[in-house]
Amino acid sequence: MPTAIAVTGADLALPPQDERTLPAAVLDGLDRRPLDEAVAAVQTLVDQHGHVIVLYSRATPPAVVQRLHTVRSLLESDRVALFRPELPPLSVAVLARQLRQLASCDLGPGVLASAGRLLTHYIHAGALLASVARLDRVPVGLKSHARSWMPGSQFGVLAHPQPRLVKASPENVLPGPEFATWMLVARGQLQSDWVTGVLAPAWQAQGLRETGLPAESAHWWGTGRVIEFCAYLPDLPVLYQLVASVRQTVCHWCGIDVIGDRCVFCCATPPPPAEITARPARALTAGG
Repeated sequence: MPTAIAVTGADLALPPQDERTLPAAVLDGLDRRPLDEAVAAVQTLVDQHGHVIVLYSRATPPAVVQRLHTVRSLLESDRVALFRPELPPLSVAVLARQLRQLASCDLGPGVLASAGRLLTHYIHAGALLASVARLDRVPVGLKSHARSWMPGSQFGVLAHPQPRLVKASPENVLPGPEFATWMLVARGQLQSDWVTGVLAPAWQAQGLRETGLPAESAHWWGTGRVIEFCAYLPDLPVLYQLVASVRQTVCHWCGIDVIGDRCVFCCATPPPPAEITARPARALTAGG
C-alpha cells in the first residue's frame, strides 16, 4: 500500500489536484480523543500503509502537537514521521496534497517524506491582511504598524520563501515565482480583489482555484480579516522529476532511503565525515 499522508484537520485535506492524488488521512481532534483511541487510529494507518507522514503547521494547537509526539513515542515506531514545515496553514495543505500526488509513484517512504522538505522551496506563501498589528511571523516595521490603525488599509504579505510586506494597491505587488505555478486562494473575513485581480496576473498564474480558509490561519496571520494564497507546482510529472533528480542516500540510523541531509522519520542527520571514514564496513549476511 502507498505511504499514508495525514493531516490534523479536515480543512487541510484539499480536494484532489488530479486523478492520481490519493486521499488524505485526517487525524482530527486527536487531543480530544482518549489516548488509547488516538494510538489505535495511528496504529491502524501504520498497519494499512506501512508508513505514515503527518503534516501540521506552526499554528496547530500545542495540545494536538503534544498528542502527536505522545502517540509516536507510545508506538515506539520509526514508521511515523511528524513534519512541521515553515509554512502558513494553507500552504501546509498544498504541500500535503503534493505528497499525496507523489504517493502514487514508485517512491519509498523516506524519499517521499524528504520530498516535503524539497518541495517547500518551490512554494510561495502569503496573504492579504487588513491589519499587521498582531502579525509576529513576518518582520513588520513601525510605519506598517501605524498604518494598521488607518481605516481601509490592506497589506500584502509574503511569508515564504522570503518575508516581504507591501501596502496593497494596483501598483504594489509582491515578488513572485520565476517558474509557472497555479494559485490557491482562501478567503477569510476580508473583501478584496487584490489577490485574484492584481497579484495572480502579476505572478502569471497558470490556474487559479479557491478553497475554504483553514481554521488555523487566523491564528497564524494574527487576524481573521485575511485572504490567504499559495502559488505551487500542480503537475505530478514536474514534482516527480524534481524529487527523482536528487541523489538518494541511506539513513545511517534507520536504514531507510532518503534525499537531503535529514531523515524525516528518525530525524537523524549524517554523521561527520571523519566518523564515516573510521567506521568499519558492515559485512553482508545472507539476510541482506
